[in-house]
Amino acid sequence: MTELKNQVRELRGQGKSPKEIARELGVKPSIVAPLVRSIAAEAATDAAPALVGAWVNTGWSAGLSIDPARGWQDEAPVTDSIGLVSVLVARKHGFDRMSVCGYLADVYCLGVKNTHGPVIMDEREFRAFREYFFSDYPSWQEVPLDLAVQIVYGSADYASGLGFDPHEDFEGVKSHLADWEGPSAITFGRDGKPYYVSGPYDDASKVIRRLQRVVGDEFDYMILETPEED
Repeated sequence: MTELKNQVRELRGQGKSPKEIARELGVKPSIVAPLVRSIAAEAATDAAPALVGAWVNTGWSAGLSIDPARGWQDEAPVTDSIGLVSVLVARKHGFDRMSVCGYLADVYCLGVKNTHGPVIMDEREFRAFREYFFSDYPSWQEVPLDLAVQIVYGSADYASGLGFDPHEDFEGVKSHLADWEGPSAITFGRDGKPYYVSGPYDDASKVIRRLQRVVGDEFDYMILETPEED
């Protein structure tokens, strides 16, 4: 089991998800999942490596209410957001490399929808990856780690109140951020109310039924057409 755990640790360091690791090693996901949690718990007991920086896409604040005392600024606010915010955090890894982890947060409804990493890279690789990571947005900006933490943990907490769990990999990568106890300095939802925008892998009917059970009619939604496969 020790050899398997070391293999899982190595693949996890390459940014692979538990399902990808299971496929590569030829074992069941139910075997890999507890090893990933154990590895994450071991990492959490160590002091967090020095922070290199944290970044979010511009337009992150659209539809949200922010505690003005925090002084957080959105360098390029937008009005046509669907509530998806990408967060990137990099920490030192040895002398000249860094460990990079990304999060996709639905700040209007579903919370943490996806994670990426952590992946080990050097400065040149990181600059190229950062451009790619934020390529779906007009631009990105560096932010205090506290804001990154509030967006990720806060959106997960908001979604939990609506009955939605974060992405399955979140537990194993949240230690890349920092501790958070709440309450949030951000009011989530679009203008304070849940707003669901369907994704290509969502069961939209199920999401809408759950929202109806939790908040009645006090939510909005938009169903996007899924591109047809050739």
